[in-house]
Amino acid sequence: MTLASGVGSHPGEDQQAFDEAVKLVLGELPDLPYLPEVPGRGATATLTGRALAVVAELAADLQPAGWRLTGSGGTPGVDQRRARSLLAQDLDGLEEQAQDHAGAFKVQVAGPWTLAATVERPRGDKVLADFGARRELAQALAEGLTSHVADVRRRLPGVGRLVVQVDEPALPAVLAGSVPTASGFSRHRSVELPEASQALGWVLDAVTEAGAEPWVHSCARETPLDVLRGAGAAGLSVDHAQLSAHDLDETASALEAGQTVALGVVPPTDRENRPTDGQVTEGVLRWLEMLGLDPEQVGEHLVLTPACGLAGATPAWARSMLEVVRKAAAQIGS
Repeated sequence: MTLASGVGSHPGEDQQAFDEAVKLVLGELPDLPYLPEVPGRGATATLTGRALAVVAELAADLQPAGWRLTGSGGTPGVDQRRARSLLAQDLDGLEEQAQDHAGAFKVQVAGPWTLAATVERPRGDKVLADFGARRELAQALAEGLTSHVADVRRRLPGVGRLVVQVDEPALPAVLAGSVPTASGFSRHRSVELPEASQALGWVLDAVTEAGAEPWVHSCARETPLDVLRGAGAAGLSVDHAQLSAHDLDETASALEAGQTVALGVVPPTDRENRPTDGQVTEGVLRWLEMLGLDPEQVGEHLVLTPACGLAGATPAWARSMLEVVRKAAAQIGS
């Protein structure tokens, strides 16, 4: 049976929007719902703020230029404490609404390289500029995820399959050496593939050892899917429209190996022409045929999602697209 899910983010600017998003994913995506993210609530609710709420043993605060580390073992800044409080509040709300949920569930967190490209060092510029700092950040994220997974399992005891989606939208830019420095006049040096794989591997291994299933998501072009799989990703979450010929080979290999491919098949923002579930079903079946794979063969290892997060959509569009992927998945799996 093909599954339907979402990438993570939803539109809105307040706690009511989060509560409504939880209700929406539990209703529309019963086979693989997830903890929604509503970044419109502010910096503490963004991808970076959410991850800094999870990391262990690293303190951070919020500056006009964005999030900045303040040191190891120090006192978290007021905004990092707020980020942790908001995450706990969201998990409380999830626990209340999903207390009877049994089956699979997914949570999301920014990956080590996206964090390194968006968070500053104590002395300025991105963590990406400092070899030691980026190692420390990746290890702190891995450690924090161990506790986070345990917390989610405690709150949702009926969940068997728990997926942790590690979001790495900045990874291609990190590898290409195209992340701008603080001044904007230069670019950070590219990170070599072995180091990129090692740091990501620490995080994915921590997820696996905690008893969850690690996926990696990126809807950016030129994401090295082979590196993600080599680092330990049991699932790839990708935008179908961005896949190169090499990516098609990697997704086919992943499905043949019994790994998961979450395929982004509907637009994440409002469009004049709304895709129908029939159109999506037809497109996915053509894609599987091109790969030489039978829908029954891939089964629930294929997951249909929007192409990226829904934070930029209207609430009506977000609801509509989740309905489309649910219906398309049901048709493919029938």
